[in-house]
Amino acid sequence: MYNLFMTLLIIVSILIVIATMMQPQKQQDALNALSGGAVFSGQTKKRGFEAFMEKVTAVLLVLFFAFAIILAYLSSK
Repeated sequence: MYNLFMTLLIIVSILIVIATMMQPQKQQDALNALSGGAVFSGQTKKRGFEAFMEKVTAVLLVLFFAFAIILAYLSSK
């Protein structure tokens, strides 16, 4: 059981890296963060591929933390 969750955790962590790298880059957002740009510039609604990748990343992160907690529980027994 421990090996199954460890394998799933490794797979999910690799998928998180891939999903993070596939997200579209915004040069202007990084510039605004460093120079104190407009506060409301990040308030626009994301659409299409960007919204999909954000949801995929969020689901993968929830799975990652769930598997990590399960592994911590299994290793304590």
